Amino acid sequence: MKQVLQRLDSGQIEVRDVPTPNIGPHQLLIQTRATLLSAGTERMLVEFGRASLIGKARSQPDRVRQVLDRMRTDGIGPTLEAVRSKLADPLPLGYCNAGIVRAVGSKVNGFSIGDRVVSNGYHAEWVRVPATLAAPLPDGVSDESACFTPLAAVALQGIRLAAPTLGETVVVFGLGLVGLLSVQLLRASGCRVIGLDLNPERRRMAEQFGAITFESTGAAQVEAVRQATDGVGADAVLLTLASKSSEPVSLAAEMARQRGRLVLVGVAALELNREPFFRKELQFMVSSSYGPGRYDPAYENEGQDYPIGFVRWTAQRNFAAVVDQIDRGGIDPLQLVTHRVPVFEAATAYEAILEDHDSLAVILTYPEREDAAASPTVPVARSSSTVSRQTHAQVIAGVLGAGNFARRTLLPLLGKAGIQVRTVVSNGGLDASLAAEQVQADAASTDIAAVIDDPNVNAVFVLTRHDSHASLALRALRAGKHVFVEKPLALHSEELDELESLASESPGVLTVGFNRRWAPLTNELGRRLAGRVGPLAITCTVNAGALPADHWAKSRGVGGGRLLGEGCHFIDLLRRVVGAPIASLDVCAAQVDSRVVEDIAHLTLRFADGSIGTIAYLSNGARDYPKETVTCFADGRTHVIENWRRLRSFGRPAVAAGWPRRQNKGHLEQLHAFVAAIGRGSPPIPYDELFEVSRWSIRAAELARQGLNRIEVT
Repeated sequence: MKQVLQRLDSGQIEVRDVPTPNIGPHQLLIQTRATLLSAGTERMLVEFGRASLIGKARSQPDRVRQVLDRMRTDGIGPTLEAVRSKLADPLPLGYCNAGIVRAVGSKVNGFSIGDRVVSNGYHAEWVRVPATLAAPLPDGVSDESACFTPLAAVALQGIRLAAPTLGETVVVFGLGLVGLLSVQLLRASGCRVIGLDLNPERRRMAEQFGAITFESTGAAQVEAVRQATDGVGADAVLLTLASKSSEPVSLAAEMARQRGRLVLVGVAALELNREPFFRKELQFMVSSSYGPGRYDPAYENEGQDYPIGFVRWTAQRNFAAVVDQIDRGGIDPLQLVTHRVPVFEAATAYEAILEDHDSLAVILTYPEREDAAASPTVPVARSSSTVSRQTHAQVIAGVLGAGNFARRTLLPLLGKAGIQVRTVVSNGGLDASLAAEQVQADAASTDIAAVIDDPNVNAVFVLTRHDSHASLALRALRAGKHVFVEKPLALHSEELDELESLASESPGVLTVGFNRRWAPLTNELGRRLAGRVGPLAITCTVNAGALPADHWAKSRGVGGGRLLGEGCHFIDLLRRVVGAPIASLDVCAAQVDSRVVEDIAHLTLRFADGSIGTIAYLSNGARDYPKETVTCFADGRTHVIENWRRLRSFGRPAVAAGWPRRQNKGHLEQLHAFVAAIGRGSPPIPYDELFEVSRWSIRAAELARQGLNRIEVT
């Protein structure tokens, strides 16, 4: 299928051939009939992409501070590479889509195959969307009219916050696409509308919809509104503009009546003068997209609708309300269309909105192919400048998963380790296409069987979310493949038992991405500890940083929680450095109001040789403090690994500290070890050690959740 993308580093618009996405249980698969290109929002995206690096930095000062913090801890080189990688990722465009349902998730109600719907899908021939962000279309609403719905829902949500009543006067400040849709919705609600904009054509259109308009600016605008309201002022002001200045909000405060309402629907600076807000007791609100439910993972990803008795107007119900108004003739969005362009010529459409500032709504049209089949696998096109691929690689890989870690950390190293990639698979399709191009693979796909059942693939990389690791590893092992699983190996003991039994019988080699055990500084630390006489005391401090409460890694069902999903790295590191089995484990996790906080925890391990280790896994530290520090005490000496950039040793004989080097956590070294293990037919990490670490990692998470303290070997 074709999808419209924008490169953030250059602003270039491209139409790429990508695999058709898979859907989850709460999603719909839609074949697109029409999409709306919003001149205001999408013009800003393209202008951001075409700005210089300095221009991008000036527009994102918060991100610049994050980059500087990371430079202090990880070094300049890795940080700049991460920034360039982020900017090189093409951004899927579009959020106003009308089409036909071709597949329905197993837990979706209210939709059937063949239904015409509107959604917030991308500019693409096929899209997957949450069912809670889609609404059915009646026969009387055309596809082109329908694709205005999400944008009109943005306007409607701002109006709902302003809560106008019949006969009130509302100022619409900014008559772009959202502003003109707001005018129509307000008129349909029985409000008197005043429109403000410098563009005469947009004022003319607003007047056609029943508004009175003014072209004045600054204080003259305020005076014009006062005169139009007999000196009272507007009951409400909707700010439907995009401005880097705080002046529009200040002007809105002056033109509003006593105890009036201001709603920011667009973008403006918020350096406000308190005086008019205090003097008039004004209400000021910022509207969030289509309405309640938007950006709530439970609503969007898990299909948890809000009860209508408690939340009357959700995002989906706002969609339905807009569709109803279009059907009844309350609003007529087609009057706003200035261009129609085939999706294959999308770059032309974006040039139109950049060059013609009078353009409003651009409709992208799609071929009407009723019987068009979804394509889960597409070949990867290569330019003539692409470096020739290896043809006699020992490891021919299929990659399952193409998220941020895969594409920015692991996949770029596969070629350096002599691994040739045949197919990359991801549920979304676009990520698979980008990753496949990155590693010069033959194909991108959304079908797991394209890897598992391919006789030419002898190794499978499982780089998906944690809850699928064990099942995919089992499937690959049963197919006789070698398997590299990004940590953790499994979330449950039962899965580990099945994997351990199968691994011992399978011809394939199994390993887990415990990369720190392969880091050069880990090996150097082992050399300096060689021949130690007494027990080792080792402390690993992990300044993990906070994640949002709804992040998937913190979910027990999907990520297993951070103590399991990430803490397993450091249990394995201690096991590797000590070189003896784990004998017992103590866990002490922080609590807030009797609720366990898993990612603020201390783990204490005792080993069979008498050594001890402590892991301080902490999410409540400063961003500019080093992320990882490993300190070892043994035989009168102390060794410190500083954020995988430097190893310092104290005591005699003295060892020169050296300058901080480029951070190296062992990712490439572990891939070399995997390739070597395949060659000799034995795992790079002995299975007894691999499953030992995995079991203790699961136990650590269980102890933290249960508020218990200790588990010992029985």
